Amino acid sequence: MSSSNRFGITFLFVVMLAGCGFQLRGSYELPYKSVFVAAAGTSQVAASIRRELINSNTLIATAETAEARIVISEERRDKQILSLSGAGRVKEYTLRMLVNYQVVDKAGHVLIPTSEIQLTRILGYDDTKVIAKQQEEALLYSDMERDVVGQIIRRIIAIRKSA
Repeated sequence: MSSSNRFGITFLFVVMLAGCGFQLRGSYELPYKSVFVAAAGTSQVAASIRRELINSNTLIATAETAEARIVISEERRDKQILSLSGAGRVKEYTLRMLVNYQVVDKAGHVLIPTSEIQLTRILGYDDTKVIAKQQEEALLYSDMERDVVGQIIRRIIAIRKSA
């Protein structure tokens, strides 16, 4: 393949990506200079939000000094049997993640009232591959966690734009 053909194919690929709205995930600008993330007990979502904020221009502050507070009031993961084989063995599970959160400004005004994000994923199961399925389950929960964090951050960005 000649170099001009490779250039043409590469150029076409880049144009198609730009045309479909694809954008590399980069840093984003939260409308607050400092944020406090609170959670009842240990929350993996709260920890992930803190990690995301480290990569932005927003500082993680104390509850007293932060311009806004993200409060994770509930985080729950649950696994239920979805289907069984004819022999009575589990074929599929439904994985669920539920997160309730609220965003409040420094003055105590509610910016985002208590909201719920609920996600589900289906995990096909094979009892001959237990370790692999445990790893797949962990990956699915991790994916749901990233999705929840992204939704919360996008909603915080949107409240300032609409205000």
